[in-house]
Amino acid sequence: MEVIEKRIKEAKVAYIPYMGSYDKIPELMQEVGEWVASKGLQMTGRVYGTYFNSPEDTAEENLQYEIGFSFSGDTEPEGKIGIKEIPEHTVLAAIHKGPYTEVGPVIHGVVDYAVKNGYDIVGPVTEVYLNSPMEVPESELLTDVQFPVIKI
Repeated sequence: MEVIEKRIKEAKVAYIPYMGSYDKIPELMQEVGEWVASKGLQMTGRVYGTYFNSPEDTAEENLQYEIGFSFSGDTEPEGKIGIKEIPEHTVLAAIHKGPYTEVGPVIHGVVDYAVKNGYDIVGPVTEVYLNSPMEVPESELLTDVQFPVIKI
C-alpha cells in the first residue's frame, strides 16, 4: 500500500449528516445525488463519506457520518441536505481496491504512516469513492482513503 501526501482543492458540497448504521449509505448517496441533479447543479466528481467515529469502538446506532457530492453552481440548504465549502487542505491518502467493507486495514495503514512520519491527523477520515458498484464488480471498487494532516 502506497501512502502519499497531496493537496485537496477547495470544493462546494451538498451532504446529508447521519447517525446510525452504515447500511443507509447507498440510500443517502442516492438521495444527495438526486437532489443535486434536481437543482440543475453540475456534479464535479467528488462523491464521499466522512466518518466521525469508528465501528470498532462505537455502537452501530451511534455511528456518525456524512455522505456528500461536490458540485458547481449556487444553491441553498434544503431539508436534511446541507451545503458547505470544504477548504483546500493537505491529506495523507492511500487507495483501497475491493469491497467497501474491507477498507479498515487501509485506514489503519494511513494512520500508522502518519504517526511514523511526523504528521498530526487534524480531522476525520474521508473516503472518496472513485467508481461505483453499479459500474464495476465489488472486487474492482476504488476508494481513496484520506486523512487531513499537518506536518509536525
